[in-house]
Amino acid sequence: MPVPSDDDLHLREALRLATESAGSGGGPFGAVIVKNGQVIARGTNGVVSGCDPTAHAEVTAIRAACESLGTHLLAGCTLYSSCEPCPMCLGAIYWSRLERLVFAGGRDDAAAAGFDDARLYDELPLPAGERSLATERRLADEGRGPFEAWARFSDRVPY
Repeated sequence: MPVPSDDDLHLREALRLATESAGSGGGPFGAVIVKNGQVIARGTNGVVSGCDPTAHAEVTAIRAACESLGTHLLAGCTLYSSCEPCPMCLGAIYWSRLERLVFAGGRDDAAAAGFDDARLYDELPLPAGERSLATERRLADEGRGPFEAWARFSDRVPY
């Protein structure tokens, strides 16, 4: 019988967290972040329990990992997710500079359970004015001010 890889072990932990969360009334999602073979953070979906639409398992794990490591960058880390991340979580994964993503369930599995991210994926490539969310740009010249201040700040930390 083949020995499971570390990837399989960590992914099964994410799946266990997701199943446990679903069994206690939370969303059926779990995530684990690993660096140098050690689990540094875990996360489950807390959208309903925390009244926070951003509290997806991947985001809660990223927040915990950043706090644990004392940095906003997770280079050298792998995120194991029970399901293919939604566009918000995928954005957070890229922003945090995670090195790898490994997931089990796919977006079609999530959609079959009522978590349909297809609308978000469809909206992303549209120009802002063509999205279903009413969007209006105003004060464009003033909107550049914070970026100009950022560029002048010599001690800024890029991210």
